[in-house]
Amino acid sequence: MFGVNVTDYDRKVWEEELKDFLPDKIIDCHVHIYKEEMQKWESEDRKGCVMWPHIVAPDLQIDDMWQSFSQMFPGKKVSAVIMGMPTCRLDEVNEYALECAKRDNIPALYCTNWNSTKEEIRDAMARGFAGIKPYLNNSPSYIPEKEVRIFDFLTHEHLEVMDELGGIVMLHIPRSLRLRDPINLAQMMEIEEKYPNAKVIIAHIGRAYAVEDIGDSFEILKNTKNMMFDFTANTLTEAMVECIKAVGTERLMFGSDMPITKMRMYRIVENGSYVNVVPRGAYGDVSDDPHMRETNETDITTFMYEELRSFKKCAEILNLSREDVENIMYKNAARLFGMEI
Repeated sequence: MFGVNVTDYDRKVWEEELKDFLPDKIIDCHVHIYKEEMQKWESEDRKGCVMWPHIVAPDLQIDDMWQSFSQMFPGKKVSAVIMGMPTCRLDEVNEYALECAKRDNIPALYCTNWNSTKEEIRDAMARGFAGIKPYLNNSPSYIPEKEVRIFDFLTHEHLEVMDELGGIVMLHIPRSLRLRDPINLAQMMEIEEKYPNAKVIIAHIGRAYAVEDIGDSFEILKNTKNMMFDFTANTLTEAMVECIKAVGTERLMFGSDMPITKMRMYRIVENGSYVNVVPRGAYGDVSDDPHMRETNETDITTFMYEELRSFKKCAEILNLSREDVENIMYKNAARLFGMEI
């Protein structure tokens, strides 16, 4: 679907809840740009990937992104940091992302494989990429999904190049325990200590989508000095609150995970696991997906607005200032990526 089918309920949420809360300028630091025909569908190519995002968001081309922004953020200036989808054929999707980035003068991140060489990454940076986007599905095939560690797909060689060049790393951490996993935390701290010039972003607040995912992680992560976080595709207010309490408002950024956040849903948590509640029939047969549940409710807005509603609750809990909100929604990404809109 090109753009968003804006409903009366969307307009109500925007006008009554979000319009005045959000700053005039916004940078979405986490958007996936790809064409459906670039996707790889073999199970070995999708290790660690849940399936529902690809049901609700088969593709997002660059003009679709701009149209969606204009519809979801009327009256605001919005820009983005783009990257391919890591489940695509990487050579094709990386070239597409760079082409779009150069056309529209926005930053792009290079999707890597575990065996991407230093020379390949240096060449990508020289051609105009701002950094890299590793992902756990692009790890050695012999490592089972549940055993994948950060350094299995974001290698020390990759980090050495990013440290050398001051490049950006958009890191989606692996493992079923998510942010509270002790191996994840140990390796995140190792990255912080060994590669201080690499600009590492922990995507999705470490995939802390349920309170149980947080654990005591921020007791450890509060000791970081450089690490950034985004709350991409995250509706857990508690995770946002704990992140800000640990690292402040200058190290958290807004990201959407578009096109996934064009879907209509709201999120609940049951037994420590998230469930997306979606309009009945909107996304085909989702009965076999533990993260999807249908409802007959009609007043359901977009994932994008649900994410921002959760951030607004966070701002209210912490009594964030207008400047704090502007930092998180715009200035932190503008500074990190050297952007101005």
